[in-house]
Amino acid sequence: MFRVKMNRFISQYKYGTIFFMPFIILFLVFTVIPVFTAFYMSFTNFDLLQTPRFIGLENYKLLFMDDEVFQIAIKNTLVLAIVTGPIGYFGSFFMAWGINRLKFRNFFSLCFYAPSITSGIAMSVVWLYFFSPDRYGLVNNLLISTGLTNSPILWNSDSNTILPIIMLIQIWMSMGTGFLVFLAGLQNTDPQIYEAGRIDGIRSDFQELYLLTLPQMKPQLLFGAINACVGAFSIFDIAVGFAGMPSPNYAGHTLVSHLYDYAFLRFEMGYSSAIAVVLFLIVFVLGQGLMKLLSSKND
Repeated sequence: MFRVKMNRFISQYKYGTIFFMPFIILFLVFTVIPVFTAFYMSFTNFDLLQTPRFIGLENYKLLFMDDEVFQIAIKNTLVLAIVTGPIGYFGSFFMAWGINRLKFRNFFSLCFYAPSITSGIAMSVVWLYFFSPDRYGLVNNLLISTGLTNSPILWNSDSNTILPIIMLIQIWMSMGTGFLVFLAGLQNTDPQIYEAGRIDGIRSDFQELYLLTLPQMKPQLLFGAINACVGAFSIFDIAVGFAGMPSPNYAGHTLVSHLYDYAFLRFEMGYSSAIAVVLFLIVFVLGQGLMKLLSSKND
Protein backbone atom coordinates (compact mmCIF):
# COMPACT_ATOMS: atom_id res chain seq x y z
CA MET A 1 0.00 0.00 0.00
CA PHE A 2 2.81 2.36 0.92
CA ARG A 3 4.67 1.49 -2.28
CA VAL A 4 1.57 2.23 -4.37
CA LYS A 5 1.14 5.62 -2.70
CA MET A 6 4.82 6.45 -3.21
CA ASN A 7 4.65 5.52 -6.91
CA ARG A 8 1.52 7.63 -7.31
CA PHE A 9 3.15 10.56 -5.54
CA ILE A 10 6.32 10.33 -7.67
CA SER A 11 4.35 10.08 -10.91
CA GLN A 12 2.15 13.02 -9.96
CA TYR A 13 4.89 15.31 -8.66
CA LYS A 14 7.77 13.98 -10.76
CA TYR A 15 9.06 17.29 -12.12
CA GLY A 16 8.49 19.15 -8.88
CA THR A 17 10.44 16.48 -7.01
CA ILE A 18 13.33 16.72 -9.49
CA PHE A 19 13.59 20.49 -9.05
CA PHE A 20 13.24 20.17 -5.28
CA MET A 21 15.92 17.47 -4.87
CA PRO A 22 18.96 19.83 -4.79
CA PHE A 23 17.48 21.65 -1.80
CA ILE A 24 16.61 18.37 -0.06
CA ILE A 25 20.13 17.03 -0.56
CA LEU A 26 21.79 20.24 0.68
CA PHE A 27 19.40 20.42 3.63
CA LEU A 28 20.17 16.84 4.62
CA VAL A 29 23.94 17.19 4.18
CA PHE A 30 24.42 20.57 5.86
CA THR A 31 21.58 20.66 8.43
CA VAL A 32 19.98 17.32 9.33
CA ILE A 33 23.12 15.15 9.35
CA PRO A 34 25.22 17.69 11.35
CA VAL A 35 22.46 17.98 13.96
CA PHE A 36 22.30 14.22 14.50
CA THR A 37 26.10 14.04 14.42
CA ALA A 38 26.29 16.68 17.15
CA PHE A 39 23.80 14.70 19.26
CA TYR A 40 25.98 11.61 18.94
CA MET A 41 29.22 13.51 19.56
CA SER A 42 27.80 15.01 22.75
CA PHE A 43 27.96 11.54 24.32
CA THR A 44 31.62 11.02 23.40
CA ASN A 45 35.07 12.22 24.30
CA PHE A 46 36.61 13.49 21.06
CA ASP A 47 39.59 15.80 20.55
CA LEU A 48 39.97 15.55 16.71
CA LEU A 49 43.08 13.38 17.12
CA GLN A 50 41.70 10.18 18.59
CA THR A 51 38.67 8.09 17.75
CA PRO A 52 35.51 9.31 19.54
CA ARG A 53 35.03 7.34 22.77
CA PHE A 54 31.51 6.89 24.14
CA ILE A 55 31.22 8.24 27.71
CA GLY A 56 27.46 8.49 28.15
CA LEU A 57 26.16 11.54 30.03
CA GLU A 58 29.53 12.62 31.40
CA ASN A 59 29.67 15.75 29.23
CA TYR A 60 26.22 16.86 30.38
CA LYS A 61 27.05 16.05 34.00
CA LEU A 62 30.19 18.18 33.77
CA LEU A 63 28.32 20.91 31.95
CA PHE A 64 25.51 21.35 34.49
CA MET A 65 27.24 20.31 37.70
CA ASP A 66 30.86 21.46 37.49
CA ASP A 67 31.23 24.09 34.75
CA GLU A 68 30.82 27.44 36.50
CA VAL A 69 31.63 29.37 33.32
CA PHE A 70 28.75 27.61 31.55
CA GLN A 71 26.40 28.80 34.30
CA ILE A 72 27.62 32.37 33.75
CA ALA A 73 27.27 31.95 29.98
CA ILE A 74 23.71 30.64 30.13
CA LYS A 75 22.72 33.42 32.55
CA ASN A 76 24.22 36.07 30.25
CA THR A 77 22.57 34.51 27.21
CA LEU A 78 19.15 34.40 28.87
CA VAL A 79 19.45 38.02 30.02
CA LEU A 80 20.49 39.10 26.53
CA ALA A 81 17.66 37.11 24.94
CA ILE A 82 14.99 38.38 27.34
CA VAL A 83 16.03 42.01 26.82
CA THR A 84 17.19 42.24 23.21
CA GLY A 85 14.72 39.78 21.67
CA PRO A 86 11.43 41.51 22.58
CA ILE A 87 12.84 45.05 22.27
CA GLY A 88 14.30 44.33 18.83
CA TYR A 89 11.12 42.56 17.72
CA PHE A 90 8.61 45.21 18.79
CA GLY A 91 10.97 48.06 17.93
CA SER A 92 11.45 46.82 14.37
CA PHE A 93 7.69 46.36 13.92
CA PHE A 94 6.75 49.83 15.12
CA MET A 95 9.57 51.39 13.10
CA ALA A 96 8.29 49.57 10.00
CA TRP A 97 4.74 50.68 10.77
CA GLY A 98 5.85 54.30 11.19
CA ILE A 99 8.18 54.43 8.18
CA ASN A 100 5.57 52.77 5.97
CA ARG A 101 3.39 55.84 6.47
CA LEU A 102 6.11 58.30 5.41
CA LYS A 103 6.48 59.83 1.97
CA PHE A 104 10.18 58.97 1.48
CA ARG A 105 9.93 55.52 3.03
CA ASN A 106 12.47 53.91 0.65
CA PHE A 107 15.24 56.26 1.82
CA PHE A 108 14.41 55.80 5.50
CA SER A 109 14.13 52.03 5.01
CA LEU A 110 17.64 51.91 3.56
CA CYS A 111 19.04 53.95 6.44
CA PHE A 112 17.34 51.75 9.02
CA TYR A 113 18.22 48.43 7.35
CA ALA A 114 21.90 49.20 6.67
CA PRO A 115 23.32 48.21 10.12
CA SER A 116 21.90 44.69 9.86
CA ILE A 117 24.00 43.85 6.78
CA THR A 118 27.21 44.91 8.54
CA SER A 119 29.24 42.29 10.36
CA GLY A 120 29.11 42.22 14.13
CA ILE A 121 32.88 42.71 14.41
CA ALA A 122 32.72 45.85 12.26
CA MET A 123 29.84 47.27 14.28
CA SER A 124 31.70 46.50 17.51
CA VAL A 125 34.67 48.51 16.25
CA VAL A 126 32.37 51.43 15.43
CA TRP A 127 30.72 51.29 18.86
CA LEU A 128 34.15 51.03 20.52
CA TYR A 129 34.81 54.51 19.12
CA PHE A 130 31.77 55.72 21.09
CA PHE A 131 32.56 53.72 24.24
CA SER A 132 36.34 53.87 24.14
CA PRO A 133 37.73 53.45 27.70
CA ASP A 134 39.96 56.54 27.42
CA ARG A 135 38.97 60.20 27.56
CA TYR A 136 38.95 60.41 23.74
CA GLY A 137 35.93 58.14 23.43
CA LEU A 138 32.84 60.11 22.42
CA VAL A 139 30.76 59.12 25.45
CA ASN A 140 33.58 59.59 27.96
CA ASN A 141 34.51 62.91 26.39
CA LEU A 142 30.91 64.10 26.69
CA LEU A 143 30.63 62.96 30.31
CA ILE A 144 33.93 64.60 31.30
CA SER A 145 33.24 67.85 29.45
CA THR A 146 29.84 68.18 31.11
CA GLY A 147 31.27 67.44 34.55
CA LEU A 148 29.27 64.24 35.09
CA THR A 149 32.47 62.29 35.76
CA ASN A 150 36.09 63.13 36.50
CA SER A 151 37.75 60.06 34.99
CA PRO A 152 37.02 57.90 31.94
CA ILE A 153 34.69 54.94 32.39
CA LEU A 154 36.20 51.61 31.35
CA TRP A 155 33.19 50.55 29.30
CA ASN A 156 34.66 47.34 27.84
CA SER A 157 36.66 46.37 30.93
CA ASP A 158 34.13 46.91 33.71
CA SER A 159 31.94 43.83 34.22
CA ASN A 160 29.03 46.10 35.20
CA THR A 161 28.94 47.92 31.86
CA ILE A 162 29.89 45.20 29.35
CA LEU A 163 26.52 43.44 29.15
CA PRO A 164 24.38 46.61 28.80
CA ILE A 165 26.58 47.87 25.94
CA ILE A 166 26.37 44.49 24.19
CA MET A 167 22.58 44.70 24.54
CA LEU A 168 22.59 48.15 22.97
CA ILE A 169 24.69 47.00 20.00
CA GLN A 170 22.61 43.83 19.52
CA ILE A 171 19.33 45.76 19.52
CA TRP A 172 20.76 48.25 17.01
CA MET A 173 21.87 45.46 14.68
CA SER A 174 18.97 43.05 15.08
CA MET A 175 16.15 45.42 14.15
CA GLY A 176 17.02 45.64 10.46
CA THR A 177 16.05 42.14 9.29
CA GLY A 178 12.77 42.08 11.18
CA PHE A 179 12.07 45.59 10.00
CA LEU A 180 12.38 44.56 6.35
CA VAL A 181 10.06 41.58 6.84
CA PHE A 182 7.45 43.67 8.63
CA LEU A 183 7.67 46.43 6.04
CA ALA A 184 7.03 43.91 3.25
CA GLY A 185 4.05 42.55 5.18
CA LEU A 186 2.61 46.02 5.73
CA GLN A 187 2.89 46.84 2.04
CA ASN A 188 1.04 43.66 1.05
CA THR A 189 -2.03 44.05 3.24
CA ASP A 190 -5.42 44.21 1.49
CA PRO A 191 -6.61 47.87 1.22
CA GLN A 192 -10.23 46.75 0.85
CA ILE A 193 -10.17 45.45 4.42
CA TYR A 194 -9.25 48.93 5.66
CA GLU A 195 -12.10 50.47 3.67
CA ALA A 196 -14.53 47.96 5.19
CA GLY A 197 -13.11 48.70 8.64
CA ARG A 198 -13.68 52.43 8.29
CA ILE A 199 -17.28 51.74 7.22
CA ASP A 200 -17.72 49.54 10.32
CA GLY A 201 -16.58 52.34 12.62
CA ILE A 202 -12.81 52.00 13.03
CA ARG A 203 -11.43 55.50 13.52
CA SER A 204 -8.02 55.50 15.19
CA ASP A 205 -4.75 54.24 13.73
CA PHE A 206 -4.19 51.90 16.67
CA GLN A 207 -7.62 50.33 16.26
CA GLU A 208 -6.77 49.74 12.61
CA LEU A 209 -3.39 48.27 13.58
CA TYR A 210 -4.78 45.88 16.20
CA LEU A 211 -7.98 44.78 14.47
CA LEU A 212 -7.01 44.79 10.79
CA THR A 213 -3.25 44.91 10.23
CA LEU A 214 -1.93 42.37 12.76
CA PRO A 215 -4.33 39.54 11.72
CA GLN A 216 -3.14 39.92 8.11
CA MET A 217 0.54 39.82 9.12
CA LYS A 218 0.69 36.60 11.14
CA PRO A 219 3.19 34.91 8.76
CA GLN A 220 5.52 37.93 8.94
CA LEU A 221 5.06 38.21 12.70
CA LEU A 222 5.97 34.53 13.11
CA PHE A 223 9.01 34.81 10.84
CA GLY A 224 10.20 37.92 12.68
CA ALA A 225 9.70 36.26 16.07
CA ILE A 226 11.71 33.17 15.06
CA ASN A 227 14.50 35.38 13.68
CA ALA A 228 14.54 37.48 16.85
CA CYS A 229 14.70 34.35 19.02
CA VAL A 230 17.54 32.76 17.04
CA GLY A 231 19.45 36.05 16.83
CA ALA A 232 19.15 36.71 20.57
CA PHE A 233 20.53 33.26 21.47
CA SER A 234 23.36 33.36 18.89
CA ILE A 235 25.13 36.52 20.07
CA PHE A 236 28.87 35.99 19.71
CA ASP A 237 30.82 38.29 17.40
CA ILE A 238 29.42 41.46 18.98
CA ALA A 239 30.44 40.33 22.46
CA VAL A 240 33.90 39.20 21.34
CA GLY A 241 34.50 42.34 19.28
CA PHE A 242 33.54 44.64 22.13
CA ALA A 243 34.81 42.89 25.27
CA GLY A 244 37.27 40.31 23.94
CA MET A 245 37.42 36.62 24.67
CA PRO A 246 37.33 35.83 27.48
CA SER A 247 35.72 39.05 28.65
CA PRO A 248 36.56 40.43 32.12
CA ASN A 249 34.95 38.18 34.76
CA TYR A 250 33.16 36.50 31.82
CA ALA A 251 30.70 39.41 31.88
CA GLY A 252 30.09 39.16 28.11
CA HIS A 253 30.46 35.39 27.80
CA THR A 254 27.55 33.73 25.97
CA LEU A 255 26.64 30.14 25.11
CA VAL A 256 28.03 30.54 21.60
CA SER A 257 31.24 31.97 23.06
CA HIS A 258 31.49 28.96 25.36
CA LEU A 259 30.87 26.62 22.45
CA TYR A 260 33.52 28.38 20.33
CA ASP A 261 36.01 28.23 23.19
CA TYR A 262 35.77 24.45 23.61
CA ALA A 263 35.36 23.62 19.92
CA PHE A 264 37.97 25.80 18.18
CA LEU A 265 40.39 26.79 20.94
CA ARG A 266 40.51 23.66 23.12
CA PHE A 267 39.35 21.19 20.41
CA GLU A 268 37.11 19.30 22.85
CA MET A 269 34.49 18.44 20.26
CA GLY A 270 32.44 16.13 22.46
CA TYR A 271 32.01 18.73 25.18
CA SER A 272 31.31 21.52 22.69
CA SER A 273 28.70 19.30 21.02
CA ALA A 274 26.93 18.99 24.39
CA ILE A 275 26.84 22.80 24.61
CA ALA A 276 25.49 22.95 21.05
CA VAL A 277 22.75 20.43 21.90
CA VAL A 278 21.66 22.45 24.94
CA LEU A 279 21.54 25.62 22.85
CA PHE A 280 19.63 23.82 20.09
CA LEU A 281 17.03 22.47 22.52
CA ILE A 282 16.47 25.89 24.11
CA VAL A 283 15.94 27.58 20.74
CA PHE A 284 13.83 24.66 19.43
CA VAL A 285 11.45 24.72 22.41
CA LEU A 286 11.06 28.50 22.24
CA GLY A 287 10.55 28.29 18.48
CA GLN A 288 7.79 25.73 18.89
CA GLY A 289 6.11 27.96 21.45
CA LEU A 290 6.27 30.94 19.09
CA MET A 291 4.83 28.87 16.25
CA LYS A 292 1.88 27.81 18.40
CA LEU A 293 1.34 31.39 19.50
CA LEU A 294 1.61 33.14 16.14
CA SER A 295 0.80 30.49 13.56
CA SER A 296 -2.09 31.42 11.24
CA LYS A 297 -3.36 27.82 11.54
CA ASN A 298 -4.64 28.68 15.01
CA ASP A 299 -7.27 31.00 13.55
